[in-house]
Amino acid sequence: MKFGSSVLAGPADAPAIASDIYAEVRRGFRVVAVVSAFAGETDRLLAEARGLGLAHDNPLLPAYVVQGEERSAALTALACDRIGLDAATLTVRELGIRAEGPCEHARPVALDRAALGQALARHEVVVVPGFGALGPDGRAVLLGRGGSDLTALFLAAELGLDHVQLVKDVDGLYDRDPNADPNARRYDQASWAEAKALGGGLVQPDALDLAESRQLCVEVRNHADGHRTAIGAEGATPRRVPPRRGLKVAVAGCGVVGGGALSRLLGDARVEVVGVLVRDPAKPRDIPGIPAEALASLLVDDADALLDRGPDILLEALSEADAGHAVIRAALQRGVDVASANKQAVSRDPASLLTLAEAHEAKLLWSASIGGGAPMVETLRAARAGGPVAAFEAVLNGTVNFMLERLGAGASFDQALAEARTAGFAEEDPSSDLEGLDAAAKVRLLAFEAFGQMPDEVDIPRDVLSADAPPPPGARQLCRCRLDNGRVVAEVRLVAGALDPLFAALNGERNALKVIGADGSEVRCRGRGAGRWATAESLLADLGELAARRFALQDA
Repeated sequence: MKFGSSVLAGPADAPAIASDIYAEVRRGFRVVAVVSAFAGETDRLLAEARGLGLAHDNPLLPAYVVQGEERSAALTALACDRIGLDAATLTVRELGIRAEGPCEHARPVALDRAALGQALARHEVVVVPGFGALGPDGRAVLLGRGGSDLTALFLAAELGLDHVQLVKDVDGLYDRDPNADPNARRYDQASWAEAKALGGGLVQPDALDLAESRQLCVEVRNHADGHRTAIGAEGATPRRVPPRRGLKVAVAGCGVVGGGALSRLLGDARVEVVGVLVRDPAKPRDIPGIPAEALASLLVDDADALLDRGPDILLEALSEADAGHAVIRAALQRGVDVASANKQAVSRDPASLLTLAEAHEAKLLWSASIGGGAPMVETLRAARAGGPVAAFEAVLNGTVNFMLERLGAGASFDQALAEARTAGFAEEDPSSDLEGLDAAAKVRLLAFEAFGQMPDEVDIPRDVLSADAPPPPGARQLCRCRLDNGRVVAEVRLVAGALDPLFAALNGERNALKVIGADGSEVRCRGRGAGRWATAESLLADLGELAARRFALQDA
């Protein structure tokens, strides 16, 4: 995936880029993210260097200029880490692309794969700077204007991949300028030759030459709505694009998760936030990036009043099971798509909720209700698609895992709980976490995904974490679930001793899942299991899927 300065204009855009990357990771991919410098940064660095009277072909200049890409790569990796992605970054020198030719317009010829290969083996995401490479003498060189496109395509070719995503602020390739001619038609599929003739600055010409010579498909994808033009060997007739209307989104809940999602939504060009359901609209709230008066106009305390504002999609992040379940049902009955982070609500009767959604041509997603930023639902579904599931084991509660680590380090129970609250992991009333009820609800949902049936909550034995019963050193709250003669058996226990390294190595609020197939195979995932940004990110990823569905219906 390549992100240019049109979508990564500055540090404030890094969280949205991380969202794009997260969406691909939860589909099961590892990602190499190639980034350009922030908007205007390359020109600024060039001007600073040339202000000293340097010639255009000065061999020292590229080393100064590539700092722009390296800075945006480091910041993007930090944004990925914040939402729970296991990310790393490489410098131009570490990346190891070798190039020949003029120092400001060189051509890549080889890749030393050692550092990139090691990084991909250890991490879900590797963020690398575009535009720069190393010349024959080991000095930095540049790959020409738009060279980050060329970086991305060259890396894909050298890694043996067959396509690249170039994420941009345009919605594809047109047969003429759509800004000048309202009759312009858009390509869903175009040939390399058509792209060279019509693309202008859409894709670097050198990159298109490389794509053709190495038989790479280039997907030019719109950052806002996900439409893409696939550029490859064959083209197709362009078509008129019907006008799209923006999507209306409502949010239920304005706490840690709902407030985190809301702060991101108000900068999302795809959607219009029409309302936010809260218990007390008069209560002061501090949502990053939202003035108090703007927030006040969105707040309502009645679910029907919220839905009367006509949302296409509801993001449900209430902390109460009854209220969450009621608003989910009410939304689905109106044909409103729902993404929920409320495991207690959706685990009550997921099958009937899905039936209700289908009856009203709506869609219900609940990935955010399990695992925070760890894509557990997607991992389990992928495992089940490969064959029957026999069992799974998981650490599912970030609050408890965080507290167990602090207790193991010598903190008192009250101190560990206070730190969990300060970090945004524990609610004011943490009983659901400490008594294992939160984990049990997640086990029930994962069992539904794995086996199509769930154990009753009362049939899941649970160990309680309390000040009166200190856990053994090195303990984890481990959830186990298996299919036993057609019956689902599950437990939530505080376990110490010889743990699977996947669980033993978890630190802080991180969660992990191991799915065991009937054939003995294993599929694993891990990530931040609690906290505003990790859980909100999963909710926003569900929103992205629902938005893509709505936009596809508009295009049909």
